[in-house]
Amino acid sequence: MNKSYNLEKKYIDLKLILLLGGFYALFDLVLIAKTAYMQVFGMEKMEVFSWSRFLIDNLLFDYIIVLSFMTLIAISTKRFLRKNYSWTKIISTHILFSLLIGMFIRLIVDLYYILLGRITFAEYDFERSIFRFMYVIDLNFLIYFAMVFIIYTYYYVKEVKKAEKKQGKLEAQLVNTRMKMLSSQLQPHFLFNTLNSIAVLTDIDASKAKDTIADLSDFLREILYDNDSNRIPLEKELRILEFYLNIIKVRFTDHLKILTEIDESLLQKMVPALLLQPILENSIKHGYDFNHTDLEILVKIYAEEKNLIIKVENDGAPVTVAHGLLLKRGMGLANINDRLNNLYGNNYFFEVRNRNDGAGVETIIKIPLEN
Repeated sequence: MNKSYNLEKKYIDLKLILLLGGFYALFDLVLIAKTAYMQVFGMEKMEVFSWSRFLIDNLLFDYIIVLSFMTLIAISTKRFLRKNYSWTKIISTHILFSLLIGMFIRLIVDLYYILLGRITFAEYDFERSIFRFMYVIDLNFLIYFAMVFIIYTYYYVKEVKKAEKKQGKLEAQLVNTRMKMLSSQLQPHFLFNTLNSIAVLTDIDASKAKDTIADLSDFLREILYDNDSNRIPLEKELRILEFYLNIIKVRFTDHLKILTEIDESLLQKMVPALLLQPILENSIKHGYDFNHTDLEILVKIYAEEKNLIIKVENDGAPVTVAHGLLLKRGMGLANINDRLNNLYGNNYFFEVRNRNDGAGVETIIKIPLEN
């Protein structure tokens, strides 16, 4: 039962069906008003006219068939959009369907009359049915494409709203990431240690002290002001990371070694903004323990098939819980995962795990290559 419900929810949109039903009901109301007017004021009045037959046999029967047919069209349209068929194929298919629906309704009505005994097989005239079909073919064509227009407009508006909602969520997550990073870097221990390092450097290496102040200033500015996009070139992301690493290296001096292996052909590829710094910070924070007082970190960025791979490895303390539990425990990792999910859907990979050789932890992210 759940499976059938999921299939129904996946392909059938009840709001759209109601919208199509309302449109065709409006058309029928106009037709009823026109028929009533012609009956009262028409110069050529029909000698025999039955409102019950007109409303039940013609309008109601026609309404049920058309709405059922358009439900199938709505389902087909959703599949067309998902599979990215060409417009030529889509328009050709709809033209064919617009002709078929008219002929299909005509034949069903004829069969209905035969089953009710209003006409016999001997009396049935197929050529007359074709004539009736051709008589209203232009009207059927216009009604069909009006309803198709409603279907495409409905899906377009729905996708626009979905995209706007997703964009709003991404922007909120980016702001949240900035605030978390800023909050993390403005913690008393971070500022105290950084400023203390700068104070020590002023007596030992004044030039390096100035550089560290500049790095701190540039890093905080990048977090607050310079990243309004959810995706930025890898080159810019690496520049932000460099400011952070310069500060960290001053603090940890000889106890931290950071190596990079960057494929320079990927520098203009787009990556999520403010992605690398929290990953590296997490690797440093959890890499140190009583048994690992010196830490070496390797940042590797390369392409594999159609994916951009970001790998951060350390030789520090191993993780003791699975990746899923790490996401629940760490807000920073959870935020990264949420952002990746909103940017790439299911088309990404993110995991923090122990290295195969047992000598530390690796963080791996795989995202589609984007220009």
